[in-house]
Amino acid sequence: MVGFTAVFSALLAAQAALAGPIRSRTPYRVKDSHHVPRDWRRVGRAPGSHIIDLQIAVKQGNFAALEKHLYEVSDPDHPRYGNHFSADEVKELVKPTDETLDLVHEWLGDNGIVPSAYSSAKDWITVSLPVEAIEQLLDTEYQIYEHKEGGKVARAPAWSLPAHLHDHIDTIQPTNSFFRARAEKFDHVETPIYIDAQYTPSLNSTLNAVCNVSSVTPECFQTLYSTKGYKTQASDKNAIGFNNFLGEHPIRSDAELFLAKYRPEAASSAKDFPMYTIADGPGDYALTPQEIEDGTSKEANLDVQAIAGISWKTPIVSYSTGGSPPFDPSVSTPTNTNEPYLVWVQWLLSQESLPQIITTSYADDEQTVPKSYAVRVCNEFAQVGLRGTSLLFSSGDSGVGAYGTCISNDGTNSTQFLPEFPPSCPYVTAVGATKNFDPEVVAYRPAFTGPDGVSHGNYTSGGGFSNYFTRPPYQEEQARSYVENLNGLYNGLYNKDGRGYPDIAAQGLYFAYFWNGTEGTISGTSASCPLTGGILSLVNDALLAAGKPQLGFLNPWLYKNGYKGLTDITSGSAVGCGVDGFPAVEGWDPVTGLGTPVFPELVRLAGGRLP
Repeated sequence: MVGFTAVFSALLAAQAALAGPIRSRTPYRVKDSHHVPRDWRRVGRAPGSHIIDLQIAVKQGNFAALEKHLYEVSDPDHPRYGNHFSADEVKELVKPTDETLDLVHEWLGDNGIVPSAYSSAKDWITVSLPVEAIEQLLDTEYQIYEHKEGGKVARAPAWSLPAHLHDHIDTIQPTNSFFRARAEKFDHVETPIYIDAQYTPSLNSTLNAVCNVSSVTPECFQTLYSTKGYKTQASDKNAIGFNNFLGEHPIRSDAELFLAKYRPEAASSAKDFPMYTIADGPGDYALTPQEIEDGTSKEANLDVQAIAGISWKTPIVSYSTGGSPPFDPSVSTPTNTNEPYLVWVQWLLSQESLPQIITTSYADDEQTVPKSYAVRVCNEFAQVGLRGTSLLFSSGDSGVGAYGTCISNDGTNSTQFLPEFPPSCPYVTAVGATKNFDPEVVAYRPAFTGPDGVSHGNYTSGGGFSNYFTRPPYQEEQARSYVENLNGLYNGLYNKDGRGYPDIAAQGLYFAYFWNGTEGTISGTSASCPLTGGILSLVNDALLAAGKPQLGFLNPWLYKNGYKGLTDITSGSAVGCGVDGFPAVEGWDPVTGLGTPVFPELVRLAGGRLP
């Protein structure tokens, strides 16, 4: 009954809005426009009666102060290091000014529109309206666009606001964002069928005894990254979360099979880790026949198994968020057609307590989302960091860009490398991928066709430089030096002043895992990201056991001190866009970042306690 009442109220509001012309104290002007990405095509007008949950990003009150605080509490040399903020303290920094809220409410109220929801800091306002009402409110037209791989959305490439609101509203969505979250996983196979001909087994007998290049297991990771034998000491104070989107949800029976084989002492943890569902995301249930046919939840299974295999007994938390559903003109109730990151992070920021680390293995080309929207979502991640949570994102699986797609979306159709978002956000830690063991090198596997006739695409650890976000202060020296040492290589194909990523790396080729009761292997930075999260959660465990705060936003510490506890990767490159891409070098590089973890050294550098 509540749902019906909300819809009925929205329809009444829409009728009031349509009863006369849109009223405004100043003329309308275009606020934002964004070219339709090349993988999308227009297929028709959006039905006027279709109801959308429209989210209005109200200008935040003092984000500059929030950013300053974030860098201070994350700088190991600052006296405030580790003094993370509470939920209320963060809200106080970002809540809009009274003037801004009053002006936005006046505009909505003058047109008979009543907000249906607010974010916890009231910096996002949701209104549920039919498309025809939104079109009048924003002086635009919604069309239906279809992606080449399937799925339709209602979008308006350009939209307007009254001139006096331009400085009070950052963005409104869904309008012109074509962000399409994709899992950064590559090729589930039950029998690996491609091994690098140049691979030679490690001369280290300890590694060679436990590391098999064709199926890499938790025992190999424990040995390679020196976590073997560590016993958690602060499981009551520590937790690690991971995100699921696109209908994914972890399958407990598969996690139990995996742990029973590779980490038997941890098998019971598969039965009871909490699974939170957000915005009608999928719940805790076994795979359905349709999900089996579609191959759903391989990513979710990989994430939980990669984490549990390295970080036991640290509690695990799963988040499954709905959003970005295919357009269905028959639906007459409000639909969430925003990208799931915003939905998830708004929910997360409304919670009083958060896990110390959260990993995410999904991303898309940065240019598919308008800069204004990317900046606001990135700012939400900064709020999470100030509260003491490390956000890790996969860096991508296509090097500097997938072959045949390296075309700009600015109307010029020029050739350029394609950075990914959210890993390009400066307030998250992006994780690249390696392969082999002694030494580790950039994860790379060329495209090939197996003996079974199945084609497998090119896979390379992703990396590059953002076109939206400038180089952050914590990596100024390293990224600037890297660009200078390229000596003009790839000039014009990337933004030399952009935020460079990834920041760190770990194994990402042929992970052993279970799906639908069957063991196979899977590759991608979607493997290296949760693995890295699991290792860093053990660092947090050692810190908390010593009475010290968790790592929080990692990057300032990594670039100043933490890099000394990483193994530098100097071989390989971010192959993509028909070229070799950015090479791995001594020090930081935009393909493996600062390197791969050496657990005891990270604990020592962070000031933790080893038992």
